[in-house]
Amino acid sequence: MQAADELVASPATSTEVGGPALVQPLRVRDYRLVFAGETISVLGDQFHFVALAWLALQLTGSGLALGTVLMTAAIPRAIFMLVGGAFSDRFSPRTLMLVSNLVRGAVVAVIAGLVLSGRAELWHLYVLAATFGIVDAFFYPALGTIVPMIVPGRLLSPANALMQGSTQVMGLIGPAAAGAAIALVQTGPAFVLDAASFGVAALAVFLVRGGRRAAPSSDDAQRESVMGSIGAGIRAAWADPALRGTLVLITAFNLAFTGPVNVGLAWLAEDRFAGGSAAFGVLFSAWGAGALIGAVIGGSITQIPRFGSVLLAIAVVLGIGLALIGLAPNLVVALAIIAPMGVLIGLTNVQYISWLQRRTAGELLGRIMSLSMLASVGLAPISLAAAGALVDLGAATLMYGVAGGIVLVAALAGMAWGVPAAMEREATA
Repeated sequence: MQAADELVASPATSTEVGGPALVQPLRVRDYRLVFAGETISVLGDQFHFVALAWLALQLTGSGLALGTVLMTAAIPRAIFMLVGGAFSDRFSPRTLMLVSNLVRGAVVAVIAGLVLSGRAELWHLYVLAATFGIVDAFFYPALGTIVPMIVPGRLLSPANALMQGSTQVMGLIGPAAAGAAIALVQTGPAFVLDAASFGVAALAVFLVRGGRRAAPSSDDAQRESVMGSIGAGIRAAWADPALRGTLVLITAFNLAFTGPVNVGLAWLAEDRFAGGSAAFGVLFSAWGAGALIGAVIGGSITQIPRFGSVLLAIAVVLGIGLALIGLAPNLVVALAIIAPMGVLIGLTNVQYISWLQRRTAGELLGRIMSLSMLASVGLAPISLAAAGALVDLGAATLMYGVAGGIVLVAALAGMAWGVPAAMEREATA
């Protein structure tokens, strides 16, 4: 198993830290900077998302226009995600994150100026969305790559838990704060706040000492193209039973959960539970709160023994839980199913990302992380469209049953490919 010893590590990675496991990463200077910058940036993103949606509706009054703006960000993000992973393996993740924050801050600042001057047009939003989609595809693999470069391996679980928990908390409070701010001061200042958040995040990354790679030699640069590098990463992942099985499982999760959660829960709240938007909010809050609790639990555990077997067992439970949501007769029963599922999702996310970072060779980590991220988001549009069609046909119960079946089949495929044994060999190697 090759560790990240070929990387230019942060001086903080060798520092002994104490205290509760979940707060130990915050004692590492470089991680503290990355965490603080990313938390502020995520809060700014909530302002950005709400302001972008509101501005699109103000300019056009069209839900279709809003949808196409959001798709304009999603498509290039998926297309370039693997390129971003290859760049994270070739260049310093710190540099990619710094440039990404500066570019996004500059683009948002331009949009803020256009809005404040009354010159914003719809095509400006498409440019903004496309730019964000491309830049995000480079930023997020770099973020996943830099964490194991700046914290010791034993702190990967709490470090990832803090990142995930921060995102969950900002996702809970950010939209409400953004909506209130826009109601008071309109969309222009909201974009200004978002641009400022990227400036703060860029400054924090600039101060990071680790997360650097030695500059590639001219021979290295000429030996393999970007597409060749991506192909090598895909072949390495597919040749590894543990990676192949877990990537298939993540893809199945993406397909099975995205539509049924985002579309299906809204239908259940309105039509079956007769609770309207309030019931939908409660269901979604239960899911998010459960995921936050799961992240905290996952970050408090350094490493789960026999994680491969535990991962597939959780997948089976989640597949059954999905099917049961479709049969829930009322809101209370649905909450009793959804909240524990959220806990399992949050726990699994933290532990899986940490396992992936621990066991992947340093020169492949960016590409493997980008494959994992693509598996997490690549099929989201298909899932959303399928869920919408099935709900319109009155087949919500069937939808949840099929979604649960997809997860169960993926878990069985993981067992057939020997995922638990492969992951156990990694743990004992």
